[in-house]
Amino acid sequence: MQKKVLFLCTQNSARSQMAEAILNDKGKGKFIGFSAGSQPADDINVYAKIVMKEMGIDISNYKPKSIKQFLNEKFDFVITLCDKAKNECPTLPNDAIYVHWGITDPRDFKGNEEETVNHFKKIRNELTRRINLFIDLPVDKLDKVILRKRLDEIISK
Repeated sequence: MQKKVLFLCTQNSARSQMAEAILNDKGKGKFIGFSAGSQPADDINVYAKIVMKEMGIDISNYKPKSIKQFLNEKFDFVITLCDKAKNECPTLPNDAIYVHWGITDPRDFKGNEEETVNHFKKIRNELTRRINLFIDLPVDKLDKVILRKRLDEIISK
């Protein structure tokens, strides 16, 4: 049975959307990804769309979603990607494993278009690296304490 993963960040316009799409692409059959934000934006960040399309994943039809629409959903994992979402994230009514993979908000980057695209690529590549490590874990064979420790360690690998 697929493990359900919810990625959270503030606006659900870049990091969490990219993480959802990457997990759904790479974790087919083993995981299913979702994403939401504590204060969702109106649309997906254009640079997130560009860098995901470059790796063959189209997120142009994705829409930012509020965490509120997932409050009654059961997830196996909830992964926050920014400190604000970690602090504002409501506890969902289940026994999900909560992990924090802090990644800087790409909206805060200042640079020309080429520099901005390259910055978004770095974030996409870091998310891809972490998700690849995540999907390689034997999630069905580890107890929750060990699994959470392994998920926390992914940031430092």
